[in-house]
Amino acid sequence: MLKKFLAAVVILAVGLILFIYSGIYDVAADSPHSRPVRWVLETTRERSIDRREDEARPPADLSTPARIQNGAKSYQAMCQACHLAPGMETTALHRGLNPAPPRLAEEEGGAPPARLFWIVKHGFKMTAMPAWGKSHSDEELWDIVAFLQKLPGMSPEQYEQLTGASSEAGHGH
Repeated sequence: MLKKFLAAVVILAVGLILFIYSGIYDVAADSPHSRPVRWVLETTRERSIDRREDEARPPADLSTPARIQNGAKSYQAMCQACHLAPGMETTALHRGLNPAPPRLAEEEGGAPPARLFWIVKHGFKMTAMPAWGKSHSDEELWDIVAFLQKLPGMSPEQYEQLTGASSEAGHGH
């Protein structure tokens, strides 16, 4: 029985190696992943975040106007080109990414602050989502989280008031 199991594992490993080296799988960003690959990637991402998000403890002052406004300005500078702003048309960058980044102003329900913090701080491998924790302090990242808690359903006028600039700014060429 053990020999059959080991033989099956070896056959699967060799098959996987041959598949990888064959170049059959299309890695082009303008070609969507197959359903099984998308499922593996999304499930791996979600379970990984689930396992680690409790490491972050939200600060007590997460809903202060100053923190939200600071986060809005950081979002505009760091996130808007990919995740867009309320009422903003899709950008060339947003259209070219695979997987497509979520339009955060249209997300319903919102993720818990610790989950958002983990995502903003650590990013995702093999996507355009950077690990902002490499270049920004936890305080700055919590400001972004504070803003992200208010972003869903925000009007373009509210966004403009917080950021001081039109939501049409960005890489829309």
